[in-house]
Order: sequence, then C-alpha cells, then structure tokens
Amino acid sequence: MTFLSLFILVPVLMLIAFLFNRDIKYVRTVAVIGAVIEMALALVLLFMFYQERGAGNTAEMLFTYDKVWFESLNIHYSIGVDGISVLMILLTAIIIFTGTFASWNMDPLPRDFFMWLTLLSIGVYGFFISLDMFTMFFFYEIALIPMYLLIGLWGTGRKEYSAMKLTLMLMGGSAFLFVGILGIYFNSSTTGAFTWNILEIAQNAAIPLSEQYWIFPLTFVGFGVLGALFPFHTWSPDGHASAPTAVSMLHAGVLMKLGGYGCFRIAMRLMPEAADELSWIFIILTGISVIYGALGAISQTDLKYINAYSSVSHCGLVLFAILMMNKTAMTGAVMQMLSHGLMTALFFALIGMIYGRTHTRDIREMGGLMKILPFLSVCYVIAGLASLGLPGLSGFVAEMTIFVGSFEHSDMFHRVFTIIAISSIVVTAVYILKVVGKILYGPVQDPHHLELTDAVWHERLATAALIICVAGMGMFPGWISDLISSSLTYIK
Repeated sequence: MTFLSLFILVPVLMLIAFLFNRDIKYVRTVAVIGAVIEMALALVLLFMFYQERGAGNTAEMLFTYDKVWFESLNIHYSIGVDGISVLMILLTAIIIFTGTFASWNMDPLPRDFFMWLTLLSIGVYGFFISLDMFTMFFFYEIALIPMYLLIGLWGTGRKEYSAMKLTLMLMGGSAFLFVGILGIYFNSSTTGAFTWNILEIAQNAAIPLSEQYWIFPLTFVGFGVLGALFPFHTWSPDGHASAPTAVSMLHAGVLMKLGGYGCFRIAMRLMPEAADELSWIFIILTGISVIYGALGAISQTDLKYINAYSSVSHCGLVLFAILMMNKTAMTGAVMQMLSHGLMTALFFALIGMIYGRTHTRDIREMGGLMKILPFLSVCYVIAGLASLGLPGLSGFVAEMTIFVGSFEHSDMFHRVFTIIAISSIVVTAVYILKVVGKILYGPVQDPHHLELTDAVWHERLATAALIICVAGMGMFPGWISDLISSSLTYIK
C-alpha cells in the first residue's frame, strides 16, 4: 500500500460503510468524514510533494508505485504524481468536500446517491494518479459510468434524454480513445516489448510520424469530447442542466478536466510531432468552442444552461492553450482548469440553492433577489466577476497567462485566433452582467419570493470555501504557477 493508493482506498471504504445503514444522518456522517479525510490527504500530499522537491528530488513523477496487474499484456497498476497531478487531486478534494454540503438535503434515496457519487470520485482520483494508459482508461470509464444514473434518477427536466445523450456521446469518445491508446501501445517499442507506461513511452519510444498522424487525432478527439470540444460539445449543456447540484459541481468542476488533462498527458506528450503539424485543425475547433460557448450563453434564459455554455467556452480555452505547445500557455491551461473548476462549482452550487428556494431557473421569473437572499446574491456576483476575469480573482490570472503564452507565437494564424479567444472575455462580461442585473436587482417578479430565507450553515460553508479558493488563487497565484512550470521541464 502506498500513500497515493489511499485516494482509492478511502472512497472504497466509504462505499462499504454506506451499505450498513440507510439513515440520512448516518449517510451524511459517512459522506462528510470521507470528504474531510480526502481533503486532508490532498493537503498532506501537497506538503509531501514540496518536501521532496525541496530535498532535491528532480524525478518527473514522485511517490511512484508499480504492481503487475495483467502480465501477458504488460498492464500495471502504475501510479505517481507531478505538480499538475497534485493540483488536480487537490481540486477534486475541494469540490467533493463542498459538493457534499451542497447536497445535504438530497432526496430521494440519499444513500444511493452518495454511493454513486463516491464511485465517480474513485474514477477521478484513479485517473489523475495513473501512469499506465490502460489503468488510466479503466478509471476514466469508472468516472463516466455513474453519470447516467446520477442524472437519470436524481436529475431534473429532461433527465432521461440528457443522461442517455451524455452517456452515448462520451462512450463514443471512449471508443476513439481506446483505439488511439491501442495504437500507442503497439508502437511503444521497436523490440517487441510493448508497454502502456506513459513515462517509458515518452522517454524511450519513438512513435513513427506516419502512425502519429492517425493516433493523435483519435486520442485528442477522444479526450476532447469530455472537454467539450466543438462540435462534440452538445452533450454538455443538456447534461449540466439536468444534473443534480453536486453532480453538476463535480462534472463541470472536475470530470471535464479529465479531457484536458488526458489531451495534455497523452496526446500532446506522446505525439509531439503530429501535435505540431496538426494543431492548426484543433486550434480552429477550440477557437470556435471558446467564442461559440460564450455567444450561446447570451441567448439562454435558464441559469444552468447559461453556466453550461460558459463551461464550453472556458474548457475550450483549456484545449486552445494546450495546443499552443509552449510553457507559458500550458501553464495557463492548467491554471484555467483549476480556476474554472472552482468557479463553475461555485456557480452550480449557488444555482442549486437558488432553485431549491424559487423552484425556477428561468431568469425572466426572478428579480430583486439581492434584498431577499443577500448572502447567496453576493456569492453569485463574486462567481460572475471571477468568470469574466476580474483582477484579484482566479479567472484573471489563468486567462492572462493563456493569452500571453498564445501571443508568443509570431505568425498571423496563432495571433488571429488568440485575438478571437480574447474577445470571448467581452461576451462573457455581457451575459454575466445581464444575469446579475436580471435576477438580483430590479423589482421582485414573484410575491412568494419575499418569503424566501437565505443560506443556512451548510450552504454557507460550501460557498464560502469555494470563494476563499477562487480569491486565494487570484491573489496568490505564484505557488500554483511554479508548481505547474516545474512539471513542464520537457516543454521549450
């Protein structure tokens, strides 16, 4: 047993504990204890990682462990982390912790809901610590499977349609991805000793360029589907809109990051030549994602759809930055993953809390909430300001790093698409300020809203924790940037 394996073991023990009792108080206790332990483990991992680097350990991956899983195909339970993995694990722990409190009053079947949510977290943690491509794909699928039930059973609106659409599109992406990683595996060695290990392939294998030409698009699209790559993004708005609050938080905040992380860790790292030659195709697609998502958000009237289209734009910016293939832009991509994860989790938590009181997400049916729900309203304004890139909050440092890195390219093509991406900030400001003005100010649209009560303790805890993280990242981004840059030593 290694320390990293505890991120798998703790949720497994939580699943076992859930089986003993259906009582809501017992379920909440298990969920909170598990979330607190995972948060503590993530903070300890961060401290241990800094200690190792401070002691002079310059290995690309730390705390590695390798155990043969399926010998005939050379599949290993191989794990390890670098600075980027540590940050993704910390992000996951934060959102699971806050999502637990945001789902405090989950009904019906709270035990079953938290069991599926815990299974999803196993897949996410396992994905971020895996160094073996097959093991990574295994955990990737574990993270995707629970989404169908979490949305189909506990969702709202067209939940069955949304759950089916999400599942089919993500499974289609998985099919592309699996063919891609098989192509990498069978080109991983010239001696016949094939390997799934990402580090071994990156250091020793030279995948022929002719093979990279078809493997790279498959892997990038396979992961890109989860990262809302245009035109494979259509599952995202419906899925987010129908999902329950905690699932929306974890889905947009963490699960979509698996797409960007996978593109970065496998497609770009293992096939750099094809990435360099074919990147222009995907820069066009991600550029469309960035501006299309922002424009799509303007035309929506449902709060969840607005945030879902916003996520398409922000996640498109992650893939856009990765394709720039320089250290500054890639650092910005990871920072954007963190920033978007925190602020979109905050958005979905607040939307769920507002919907739970007003029983509507239509901005045309709301107004004057600032004087009725002052705490939730102020939190929504802060989330909006982070989304539109206000200095001092996480969105600004992430997006500015991306734009600076992208503009380092001196050719017209890259700079034109960078300007297009930058223009999304203006569009974002339009729909954020429109929503804030519509639902928080002006006359109260429904007299029954005057009887609403503001956030209770567990809601305040969840939102305050996320706001502290968003503001902390915005005001003290240096340590995050350094942690990311130290993991990109192979990038020029």
